[in-house]
Amino acid sequence: MPQAAERKALEKGLQKLNENMVTLAELAELSIRKAVDGLTRLDPEVAQEVFTLDQEVYGLQLEIERTCIDLLALHAPVARDLRTITTSLKITTDLDRIGRYGKDLSELTLQFRDRHIVEREDVARILEMADRTISMVDTAIEAFVHRNAESVRNIIEVDDAVDRLHDENFKDIVRRMTEGKLNIDTGARYLLVNRYFERIADHAVNIGLRVVYMVTGDWLPRVRAADRAKRRDEGSAKSTP
Repeated sequence: MPQAAERKALEKGLQKLNENMVTLAELAELSIRKAVDGLTRLDPEVAQEVFTLDQEVYGLQLEIERTCIDLLALHAPVARDLRTITTSLKITTDLDRIGRYGKDLSELTLQFRDRHIVEREDVARILEMADRTISMVDTAIEAFVHRNAESVRNIIEVDDAVDRLHDENFKDIVRRMTEGKLNIDTGARYLLVNRYFERIADHAVNIGLRVVYMVTGDWLPRVRAADRAKRRDEGSAKSTP
């Protein structure tokens, strides 16, 4: 195939890949938003909609994987094109997992509803964790769509706030269970909800870091949350007169 035709075919394939990636990202985010809505309102119909979205996410993920393999095999891309394809392959896994957590949250919605055990005063905590997590997912997806590496360079630090909220919720739930103020069955499900949101945030971090690599070719170093907290504490101590 002549070089010009080869390049045109690759560009067409990359355009299709990008369009499908945008759709996959939109479906994954919609799944989480609907799952949160269904959970806070105990709406089984919304939960069923999330189950349908999960199947759509999975099917599109498989299509994107096939597209990436074909592009690699047929065009032997290099440099930024190669990073775009390989990064897309990785990000599809994160988006699929985000969508899958939406399904997991919806399964908990049905369990709560069946037992009439939802503590309504905890809805505010769920919504706070959900809002922070969805904001991270939205930022990471926007960075991918617009190829904006700068917008996600600090996404690990943003995740620290979600981790702290996760830890606070965990300690509060366990304390209430221990004191007999929260039914064990209910508390166990709250712990799962709390964990799911924390993991969704982790996948948003993965997407953000991969966007930086895709756009710039640089990998941001991963530093453990405990080490980042220690550095912050040391910095605060030095700045205190």
